Amino acid sequence: MTLITTRPGPGAARPYRFPQVVRRAVAGGQVVAAHLPGQNLAVALLLLDGGAGREPVGKEGLGAVLAKALEEGTGQRDATAYALAIEALGTELVTGLDWDSFQVSVQVPVDRLNAAVELLAEAVRTPKLDPADVLRVRDDEATALRMDWANPGPRADAVLRAELFGVDNRWGRPMYGDPESVAALDVDDVTVFHSEWFIRPGTLIVAGDLDRIDLDALGAAAFAGTAGGAVEPGGPIEVPLPDRRRVILVDRPGSVQSTLRIGHPSPHRAHPDHVPMTLAGTVLGGAFTSRLNHLIREVHGYTYGIRGDFASSRRFGRFAISSGVQTAVTAPALVEAVGEVSRTQLTGVTEDELAVARSWRAGQLSVELQTPRAIASALTTLVVHDLPDDYHARLREALLAADVDQVSAAAGAHLHPESLTVVVEGDSAIIRDELVAANLGEVVDHTP
Repeated sequence: MTLITTRPGPGAARPYRFPQVVRRAVAGGQVVAAHLPGQNLAVALLLLDGGAGREPVGKEGLGAVLAKALEEGTGQRDATAYALAIEALGTELVTGLDWDSFQVSVQVPVDRLNAAVELLAEAVRTPKLDPADVLRVRDDEATALRMDWANPGPRADAVLRAELFGVDNRWGRPMYGDPESVAALDVDDVTVFHSEWFIRPGTLIVAGDLDRIDLDALGAAAFAGTAGGAVEPGGPIEVPLPDRRRVILVDRPGSVQSTLRIGHPSPHRAHPDHVPMTLAGTVLGGAFTSRLNHLIREVHGYTYGIRGDFASSRRFGRFAISSGVQTAVTAPALVEAVGEVSRTQLTGVTEDELAVARSWRAGQLSVELQTPRAIASALTTLVVHDLPDDYHARLREALLAADVDQVSAAAGAHLHPESLTVVVEGDSAIIRDELVAANLGEVVDHTP
């Protein structure tokens, strides 16, 4: 007996109002805050222009090593004393790194926020960076990366990024580096990177009840002892599209599955097509109800899941599909996936598909932007991408107002099936001939 049910339709997106945003200059830096009346928890996040994009080529992983070294003691106290001080406030340092920024944050009750920001600034501005500690942290990070890179996926990701953006560019290499680049870092690399990017004031993001928070005092604590100003972030990077589709085969002898990575360059985060492009990506591969997941998982049973979407940073972006399939169905899965990209680019989306995507994306705002930490993260988006203060307040309406013509036009303009780079990490001896026969493009063996 087969049980058949009808997939439920989209619900109505709940209304949402983004908090009031306050900006002010304090002590040589900028404070950007959101007012959360009655909220007893508050988040302070120091946003620095020291993301992975600032690392020199060949020194990938500096930010990740420095992030872990910040709690290894400061100029004022050793690692144990620092840990006891921050634990006494009931909090911890949370670090984050992306292409555009380095972030360090604390979340505490409002009445402890000043003390927490002082400890945060102490770690960021005056870390001890003892050579023995730095080398130990570096070695731990390199070991963790070796373990990660022993699994399927990281090599394929790295090969796709290098093909899209060029291995001679920092953004053509892994965001967190690879085992070799991290293992080659020395103490001077870390201390110089800190002196170049972590002494600048940056921006203090605050989310909490501003009636109970002294923003001037927080800014003074966060920016004390800093020097230097903001550095020109640089404009969007023009990344040329490949003139033909290629298949890069990364040999993994004996693998029982093939890891698939498919992509091409796409626009940067502040591009005016960001909303319709996001919705087109959602329909194609960005949700469980997407075309790709329906076709590759539900219709053919080739995978447990497949995802494809647009992702973007301040200066560049990429469209990418990722999945893992059994070795025996590598070629047909790729043919179907590339075919679905072509169909979406040519024919656009339907009203029914778009209704689901709009409802889900708009509904996410109501669900996700509830906590102080989520609000702080949203504020960092405003700062990093130079977006207006009412961006998040208008985003829900922009998502709900996008129509089929707009989203289909974005799919037609920003999906490039003939320029896709297809990376397959799998058993070359088994799958190579089938990949050649599939005629998706020239099949090239990757050489490390």
